[in-house]
Order: sequence, then C-alpha cells, then structure tokens
Amino acid sequence: MAETLPLLGRIAVITGAARGLGEAMARALVRRGAKVALLGLEEPELARVAASLPGESAYWPVDVTDEAAMARTAAQVAQRLGPPSVVVANAGVAAAGPFLDTAAATWRRIVEVNLLGSAVTARVFLPDLLRTHGYYLQVSSLAGIAAAPMMSAYCASKSGAEAFAHSLRAELAHRGVGVGVAYLSWADTDMIKAADGHAVMRVLRAGLPWPASKTYPVAPVAARLVHGIERRAPVVYAQPWLRAAQAVRAGLPGIVARRSRHEFARLTDRSDITATGLFGAGGKAAERPPGQEAPGGRAG
Repeated sequence: MAETLPLLGRIAVITGAARGLGEAMARALVRRGAKVALLGLEEPELARVAASLPGESAYWPVDVTDEAAMARTAAQVAQRLGPPSVVVANAGVAAAGPFLDTAAATWRRIVEVNLLGSAVTARVFLPDLLRTHGYYLQVSSLAGIAAAPMMSAYCASKSGAEAFAHSLRAELAHRGVGVGVAYLSWADTDMIKAADGHAVMRVLRAGLPWPASKTYPVAPVAARLVHGIERRAPVVYAQPWLRAAQAVRAGLPGIVARRSRHEFARLTDRSDITATGLFGAGGKAAERPPGQEAPGGRAG
C-alpha cells in the first residue's frame, strides 16, 4: 500500500486552500491518503472545505505574508496534526492593467503574497520538512515562463517564486528535502472567472495562441500536481504543452514584444483598458487588513 499511496498518513500543508486550486489539491491529497492542513485568509471558506473532507483535517486562517503569525501556525499544525511531509505554496493573487495605471499598493500586494508569502511559507515549515525529509512544491505559472503585458506584478512575482524554488532545491538536496516547481496555465477557478469579467483580461487572453488561451478544469490540474508531489518531482507541468513553452522560453520575450506592439497600438483609445484591482473573492480578502490568526486549528 505504501508503494501505491506514498502519502498515506502523511501531513500536507496547503496555502491558499479556501477555494480554487488549493481546495482541489486538498481533495486530491485526501483521496491519496494524506491529512491536510488548510491555510488561507477566508475562515468561512476554510471551514467549509475542512468540513467536506473525509478523515482528519484542520484549518488555520492566516496571512502568508505575516511571518510571526505563520510561525505560530506552523507550530500549531505540528502540534495538532504532526510535522508535515508536504508543503504546497499555492497562495496567490492577481490583477491586470497598464503598469502606470495600477495602484502601487495593488502591485506591491501581489508581489508580497505570491513571492514573499512563498518565502515565509518555506521559512516557517522547512524545519519540519527537514525532520520528515519532506517535499516543498512552489506553484508558479505560465506567467513565470513567458511574461505577458498588462500583468507585470503577477509575472514578476511568479518568475521570482520560480527562481526562489530552484535556488532552494539546490540548497536542500543534500539534506533530503525535495523542492518542486509547478507550472500551470489558466485553470477554471474563481479568480480566473472574475478576471474574465474585465475587458483588459478578455483582450489579453484573446491575443494568446491556442492552447495558451484555453481554460482548463481545475480537478485534473490538481490531480497532476498531486501526482508530481507523490513522485517528489523537481518540475510539474499541469498541461503537457507547457514543457514545450519552457524549451523555447529564451525567445518568448521578443515574440511577445513584437506581437504586443501591433495588438496594443490599436487599443490606446479604448477607455475600458484600465487597471482591475485584485481579482475575485480571494483578492478581496487579501485587500483587507489581516486580522489575528485563530488560536488553534479547527478539525474538519
């Protein structure tokens, strides 16, 4: 059984677990025998996910950018469930629009959550992963491979998170901790649905070639990432074609720049190509001043 279910009885921590990919990964991990610790900003949604999961799970409302709160949460996870063998840095927010029109606070918040929040997650949970010889998965994106116009903060943060994970893998390989980077394209989450309600995102996606313009069901994406976790893979591609994008990434900036020069020249007079603010309910939660984390986890 251990050979077919390598995560059986293991503890897995997932950030950004209140909805979307984080929720789908929690369900996939539980099906593969893991116990899950759900971290996120939206306590009612975390409670809903935890209550719907079979077996033992718990949740902690916490902001991944708050290092002191995350350190307390890591200690509570170990006390409540046990030291984790898997940590998934999934928490992320996004916005779109011209760089000069995007509020500095919005731009900064995206980088804080997506990049600094990942580093905080790694910092507080790595001592446990060292004890369990565990695995850390950094969720990146197609945006980490090919930067797109109108999403400068998101692309910068996902590229930075990718580089962070690669550096971390090199540091930890001799200590028995695996580190992987997950690449995925548009998944059918609340964030992407909310993004598609903005003209700037519709224009951006319309300019992408197939299959980069396609939206993919979230459950198969989560299943593929969990399969990568079980294999302790250094790289996980949620869609196989992303491997080809990785192979030609050196030439992508020039291609994108040339294409954008023509596409965006005709959009200069459109009044609806504006900055969006953070997408979706998760983005709204991230905009709010973070409250204090819960004193302990709640069982699902």
